[in-house]
Amino acid sequence: MAPKRTASRKKTSWSSGGDYPSKGFKSRAKKEPTHGNAASKPSDDKPTTGLYLIATPIGNAGDITLRALQILKSADIIACEDTRVTSKLLAIHGVFKPLKPYHEHNAGRVRPDFIKRLKNGETVALVSDAGTPLISDPGYGLLQACISEGIFVTALPGPSSALTALVLSGLPTNRFLFAGFPPSRSGGRRKVYRELASVPASLIFMESPRRLAAALADMLEILGPRHAAIGRELTKKFEEVRRGPLSELAAHYKAEGAPKGEVTIVVAPPEKDNREIAPEDLDNKLRKALRGASVRDAATKISFETGLPRSRLYERALELKKKFS
Repeated sequence: MAPKRTASRKKTSWSSGGDYPSKGFKSRAKKEPTHGNAASKPSDDKPTTGLYLIATPIGNAGDITLRALQILKSADIIACEDTRVTSKLLAIHGVFKPLKPYHEHNAGRVRPDFIKRLKNGETVALVSDAGTPLISDPGYGLLQACISEGIFVTALPGPSSALTALVLSGLPTNRFLFAGFPPSRSGGRRKVYRELASVPASLIFMESPRRLAAALADMLEILGPRHAAIGRELTKKFEEVRRGPLSELAAHYKAEGAPKGEVTIVVAPPEKDNREIAPEDLDNKLRKALRGASVRDAATKISFETGLPRSRLYERALELKKKFS
């Protein structure tokens, strides 16, 4: 099931990012002659009736696809999180269609109406305020209902803050795990981080700007000294990607305060050698570190040597101290 958003959402503001005007965007491409095998030319035919999951820009209004605009213009109704946000985007592109709110607070109540419309042969487009529907956004229940009823469903790919942050992070992209929004409280966050600590992949999180410093501190404590990247205002004029060790990033945002704009965090996977360290070798390292040092200091020392989470090392060092004291 798609991760549930727990952070308060700021209203999406569309930016030109220096590539497109923020209003009245019109394509100035010259009309080219049609070739017999030009499969990329958009079709003027009315689309198959059903549910269309459509990705929308995460900040730059010009990032919407031609196919997305085609389906939005052909849809009988558009389901969206916030009609005010979606209407602004559609107006930029000259799309004027009926909008109906669909979000986590009303999904159970309005879902039957959308299913009824779909069964009656209507075309329904589902969009989120920004990005790809169902990815930390509403739509999972509607999709499941359509599948159960045998209703045609397809997705139109496009912008995603998670993937945008990943490819800009400078961290491994061959394997990654999107974890959505972790719990808002430190205890809940740390539990999630512990569950993911040994996953051999880059980790992607969404986070509230006001919790960023605390979240990074928890990551450092649980995941160990890894590299990470913080993506902010992605695709907008003031886009920023800050890269570095978790320790430096945590210290920076603690000193500077909460940044502006929505934030995406990408954390490097654990080092391969560190994941495969033998338990007996680890115990030997901890026993040596415990000679003349506290449990906390010993765990910290070995954490920086191995890259293993300090919390895990602390628990094991405590066990060894009790066993041999």
